[in-house]
Amino acid sequence: MPSFEITSIGTVRNDRTDVQHTDNWGAVRSAITLDERFGEACLQGLEGFSHVEVLFVFDQFAELDDYREPRPYRGRSDLPPVGVFAGRGPRRPNRIGVTCCAIQSVQGRELTVVGLDAVSGTPVIDLKPTMTEFRPPHTHQPEWVSSLMSEYFKP
Repeated sequence: MPSFEITSIGTVRNDRTDVQHTDNWGAVRSAITLDERFGEACLQGLEGFSHVEVLFVFDQFAELDDYREPRPYRGRSDLPPVGVFAGRGPRRPNRIGVTCCAIQSVQGRELTVVGLDAVSGTPVIDLKPTMTEFRPPHTHQPEWVSSLMSEYFKP
């Protein structure tokens, strides 16, 4: 398989540092500071959007050695086993995370968002404005996911 080198574009700063604390991200306010190489106008126009998709690297987690066998979601025996691509956790190939976050402010190279589920120091690899036309009109998921995730974005 081909491999690619990705360089971070910026870094997350917030008050969350414990990678094991995995719920209650709804009120987390994060500042994403972009690298100087992009200049002070790199976020210009983003203030017109309500949300941004933040792509980041779960850099504090190692990849698993073997992804072939489904595993209980979040390691919980009360949840069904799922394949690696049926979950959003950090222990995955390439360790890439993505979250759609509310934009709070845009100023120079600093973007402040609410609801980003990444700890302080996390490298950001891309930002994309959330556009209605790119969002699917109808989605569904298993009931156990809705129940499990009910606490994820609560304050």
